[in-house]
Amino acid sequence: MARMHSRKKGKSGSKHPPRISPPAWTEYKKDEIEALVVKLGKKGVSSSLIGITLRDQYGIPDVKLITDKKVTKILEDNGIVPKYPEDLLNLIKKAVKIRKHLEENKKDYHSKRGLELTESKIKRLVKYYRGTKKIPKDWRYDPEQAVLIIR
Repeated sequence: MARMHSRKKGKSGSKHPPRISPPAWTEYKKDEIEALVVKLGKKGVSSSLIGITLRDQYGIPDVKLITDKKVTKILEDNGIVPKYPEDLLNLIKKAVKIRKHLEENKKDYHSKRGLELTESKIKRLVKYYRGTKKIPKDWRYDPEQAVLIIR
């Protein structure tokens, strides 16, 4: 897949092995995994960190293979829905960090360009999430409000 803000092809990412059924060596059942996901979700852990925790500490290679649901779907079914999607929140955090850096280093033109690219990705994601109704139709990205969102 091509890169978003350059004319390069980019390197291919890692892929999961093509499995259809859950591995036989997994000790946990579907209900136990869902309970673990809900427990971690109630603590405020993000969905990607839940997946990493289940993989590293509990030996669960892929939640979707065993439960037939993604981590975010399990959290939604149990009423643990974050206010903003995780990828949007990560981009907003990145933009806030770059803005803070630019306050101290006004001549850092490379970071200014990085901020422009990051904010364009944010606007693109906001447009998508407005269409899928994950965020309100009237929500706008505002750099001053972004600082308040990530706190």
